[in-house]
Amino acid sequence: MTIQPTANASEREMRLAALVRLEQRARACADEAALAFLMVNDTHAISSYRQAVLWMADSPGSNGDGRILALSGLAVPDRHAPFNTWLCARIARHAAKVDAHSPGAFDAPATTPLHITEQPGDAAMWSEHLPAHGWWLPLAIDASAVDATVPRTPVPAGLLLLRDAPWPAHDTKLLALATDAYTHAWRALRQTPGMGLRRRWRERFQRRRRWILPVGIAVVLGLLALPVRQSVLAPAEVVARAPSTVRAPLQGVVDRIEVQPNQAVQTGQLLATLDAREFEGKLESARQALAVAEAELRQGQQQALFDERSKTTLALLQGRRDQAGADVDYLATALARTQVRAERSGIALFDDPADWIGKPVALGERIMLVAEPLDAELELHLPVADAIALPNDARVLLFLNTAPASPIEATVQRVGYRAAPVADGSLAYRVRARFNAVPTDGSPLRVGLKGTAKLYGGRTVLAVYLLRRPLAALRVWLGL
Repeated sequence: MTIQPTANASEREMRLAALVRLEQRARACADEAALAFLMVNDTHAISSYRQAVLWMADSPGSNGDGRILALSGLAVPDRHAPFNTWLCARIARHAAKVDAHSPGAFDAPATTPLHITEQPGDAAMWSEHLPAHGWWLPLAIDASAVDATVPRTPVPAGLLLLRDAPWPAHDTKLLALATDAYTHAWRALRQTPGMGLRRRWRERFQRRRRWILPVGIAVVLGLLALPVRQSVLAPAEVVARAPSTVRAPLQGVVDRIEVQPNQAVQTGQLLATLDAREFEGKLESARQALAVAEAELRQGQQQALFDERSKTTLALLQGRRDQAGADVDYLATALARTQVRAERSGIALFDDPADWIGKPVALGERIMLVAEPLDAELELHLPVADAIALPNDARVLLFLNTAPASPIEATVQRVGYRAAPVADGSLAYRVRARFNAVPTDGSPLRVGLKGTAKLYGGRTVLAVYLLRRPLAALRVWLGL
């Protein structure tokens, strides 16, 4: 409802009280969005109007028509709506006038004659969407509040109020006081620590958001097309390069283990002893049989001197004697073989001597290994799911569990042609690699050390490297 010019004292007091409350609410706003919403909607408490528009020009040096920050009755105005675009241009032409730097009337464009600042169709657009009488309230905002790199020059901005009835003098005075409070609150928000930086980023984003998305997509696609080297991780262990296998020379039971794990041994040193009691008994019986056969042979030779028929048995007695001698030699050799000796110098590689004592072994069963301590290489188990194409002499980096911060370089020698089960039950390809140098601390690589190795394959694009597993799963699912 329009306030009549002859308002009584009580109405004026109510208006002044409403103005004070409005100023308090304006200065209590937390950000510019809340202040802009208050300016276009709550100014109605001191003077009635039908529509309010908060407009701000672009930064100095730009040729745009500015932008509408807030519209009464709307939460977020659409900057690209046809009506908002026309209204921005209309307000920008008015703000360019000299007399627009002070509050004043903002009336509808005349139909005839056409003013120099008016455009064809302005009168029809105004009469269709806006009331006839407007009041322009400029806001003094510095450019330095928007961008610290520009000098302190005023940026055209203002609050446009529109209604059907003319604006009385006492309403415009109250609106001028409210405009001063709005300007003060706006400047206080822009000078709050941290607000200027966030505002600058927001302003720049709003100006550049049209090309930020395409540029961002292009940058992401460019990064995905970067060539990278494929790499996978695999468990690894330091093993002997050419160890000598100590096997059971015959079937029997282990009686004693004469050395300790990782003990240095020499050629011919006793390593293990098999139970020899059975062979000792058989050897004693064979020796007795040999003595009997030799006695029978001597007796037959003496009888052959006087009895021609005894000569025919000499060959049989000689054969029995030779057979008994062969049995003695075999059992003596078998008895000697119960003592397992080292065939080369090195260190003895096995787990625990107690695991072998009393354990029956078959012929050829491995008991331990003897290897040169410094002659080591790397054995890796490459899981089937992580298998990649490894070129000749592919690079390997070993990160030992005992020294993860000191990687050791190695070079792939060979890769198993088929996957085999490993200790955890999965399938993996066995890979052997030779060390390029000793660790950086100078200590030798001890056989049995474990860690994680990183294998480097051929080059591919980053997109394929990141999506290798999903693509493999997709191919399996699609049956390609």
